Amino acid sequence: MKVNEIFYSLQGEGFYSGAPSIFVRLSGCNLRCPFCDTQHESGTEMTEEAIVSEVCQYPARHVVVTGGEPALQLTASLVDKLHFEGKYVAVETNGTHALPDNVDWITLSPKDAFVGARALPVITRADEIKVVFDGIHDPSSQCRSLAATTVERLFLQPCDTGDPTRNTAIVQAAIDYVKQNPQWRLSLQIHKILDIR
Repeated sequence: MKVNEIFYSLQGEGFYSGAPSIFVRLSGCNLRCPFCDTQHESGTEMTEEAIVSEVCQYPARHVVVTGGEPALQLTASLVDKLHFEGKYVAVETNGTHALPDNVDWITLSPKDAFVGARALPVITRADEIKVVFDGIHDPSSQCRSLAATTVERLFLQPCDTGDPTRNTAIVQAAIDYVKQNPQWRLSLQIHKILDIR
């Protein structure tokens, strides 16, 4: 398995925002989103046992498998090994590839609004949906693929464009959207706000 990095921090987004978490960032992604802020292509080949050993160096129970796109590599056997060590396994995915059935928590962040139909999610289960909001695309239209699934936790995350003026406008538009559509909640990237890893 090609691993970009493993590190210990706080979850900065969504439902578990603020929770101490061990991040396992797997290398590679099948999409090229224009706003991607993650350097995930490089990495080191690691066995599942080596990944678990490194994860277990940290005291938190919450493990976030992310990327890139983790579904390109994540296996049920790695999840089983993490469970054996008492870990709770969350995955952040664009939803375009199936995930192992034994994952504890799925955060779906659909990207089809930005890169087209090839990014339409195929997964049928999610515990939360986290939509990157650019002030242009309608967040509700990005959840249609899970129409048959009830996802009660809907998060709107303002897109970080790197332009402070544009970011301010996007945040205000996101606040306005959430106030008009109260089934959504605002998700801020607290790790960026606090400048922590």
